[in-house]
Amino acid sequence: MTPASSTAWTAWPARDGGETRFGFSQMRAAAGGTAHAGLLRRLLMRSVIPAALIYSMFAERHVHGWADALTAAGGIVLCGALIVAFGRVSRLRELALSLGCVILLLAAAGVAQWQGYDVATGALCFGTSVVVMQRLPLAAAVPLTAVALGGYTVANDETWVAAAVTVLGVGLGGYVLRLDAESRHRLKLQERAAHAAEAESAALGERARIARDIHDVLAHSLSAQLVHLEAARLRIEQEEPGPFRDQILERVVAARAMARDGLSETRQALSALRGEMAPLGDYLREVAASDGAEIEVTGTPRPVRAEASQTVRRVVQEALTNVRKHAPGARVRIGLTYAPDELVLSVRDSGGRGAVPAELASSGSGYGLLGMRERAELLGGTLDAGPDEDEGKGYSVRLRVPA
Repeated sequence: MTPASSTAWTAWPARDGGETRFGFSQMRAAAGGTAHAGLLRRLLMRSVIPAALIYSMFAERHVHGWADALTAAGGIVLCGALIVAFGRVSRLRELALSLGCVILLLAAAGVAQWQGYDVATGALCFGTSVVVMQRLPLAAAVPLTAVALGGYTVANDETWVAAAVTVLGVGLGGYVLRLDAESRHRLKLQERAAHAAEAESAALGERARIARDIHDVLAHSLSAQLVHLEAARLRIEQEEPGPFRDQILERVVAARAMARDGLSETRQALSALRGEMAPLGDYLREVAASDGAEIEVTGTPRPVRAEASQTVRRVVQEALTNVRKHAPGARVRIGLTYAPDELVLSVRDSGGRGAVPAELASSGSGYGLLGMRERAELLGGTLDAGPDEDEGKGYSVRLRVPA
């Protein structure tokens, strides 16, 4: 026996979401999704069919006295409870409990045969055979079906031809219902995948449209501002030195730095929208090289969600900006860890050793620690920032985001 065939015999059948407790999945599928059809189906399954079976049972054999009536009623309640229990444990794929319910139902069928309730015996044997073929692994369903139908034909003195036809017919009928449910399950999975692909395509189209709008408006505006600010800086530098001229030059230089940072962040946002972002490790190495920082990446690099990647990039940008503004000359170490279900980023500095340049002291992105923490919490992550307790001096920022 090949591994594939072995798996087919021991695997639980797929559920299409349309099964009923009594195994009539085809009736539920045919009934459709309308409220009237659903009401009719529930009435049929929970009232009409059980009532017809109970009437047939009592019609074929007259019940004498309260003792017989109570015994028959108790048997009906017990079988109903076993059917409901089997439906629940089989949905939970509890094989031992499912087998226990089936064995008790077949025992009840034997008692019904002994007491002369032929209709109840047939309903229990046939119904159990169909349902186990639908809802249990074939390795358990086939022997149970053979026992139920074989016992029924032997108890009713059927010929071997009738016995073979009964076993094969009912067994194949249950197997066909099993295949039908699995086919509908696969169809639903395909429909779900098609809807997901359609939604993803629509989202990508919307992202591309937003990226074009940002590029046409914001990126062009910032580029034009950089050109004008650079021209203003060159013009101001030609004036005679003095307090007023130096103050204006300082403001222009600060505005130019802010515009340049804004243009850089805008381009990164556009890359994220278009799905063209560089790998996170490569980006951090590039940033570390430009700022003279040390970088260490541990774990196995892997693609991560755009939101998590963008959060890490923004936190690194803000942390390095804060180091330049508040701790110039500090040694900076950047660490990124690819944990099994999250990203861990740390940015640590050794403390400043020089004066803060004027253009940095007056500039800033306006993002700040509060913005970084809010961005992390939106993704279900955390951000801690404060004095570096391990080093005893300097400052550290630590970010954890699911990825």
